Amino acid sequence: MTAKLIIIRGNSCSGKTTTARCLQKRFGPGKALLVSQDVVRIEMLQVKDRPSNLAIQLIEDIVRFGKNHSDIVILEGILPSKIYNEMVVRLIDLFENQTYSYYFDLPFEVTQKRFQQSNKIEKFEEEKLSQWWLEKDYLNLSAEHCFDELDTEEFCVEKILSDVGYEE
Repeated sequence: MTAKLIIIRGNSCSGKTTTARCLQKRFGPGKALLVSQDVVRIEMLQVKDRPSNLAIQLIEDIVRFGKNHSDIVILEGILPSKIYNEMVVRLIDLFENQTYSYYFDLPFEVTQKRFQQSNKIEKFEEEKLSQWWLEKDYLNLSAEHCFDELDTEEFCVEKILSDVGYEE
């Protein structure tokens, strides 16, 4: 089976990590490798999200590993286009026509409300949310699907599963 790449991007508190984790669980044990930008950049490397940061190469290396060892690779994170676009394009080329890209395009006020209801309030200050905010940070891919604030978690998961041709 040819490995598939699912890219899930969006601002903090948009639902991307929850969706990615739910997808990994639905695919089942050993079927999907989840690569989280925050885990690599913050937990593993402790680097700032700047051009040429070490996380860019490590994320790419992990995704490449996943292509050879997993049925599905899920890459999720804010992944600002000005920093990660070149890497994402290389990965899309690597996976050829087996790439599915999604962007959570929610208004700032919605992500702010979700932040206030989440456990992230303990991890960083609310003012950081506005500093990190990227308005409509699309990759400008022809097949980049956008989710909005009306799309439920269940809808997003089912849409992605349908797009990749997953059958339980």
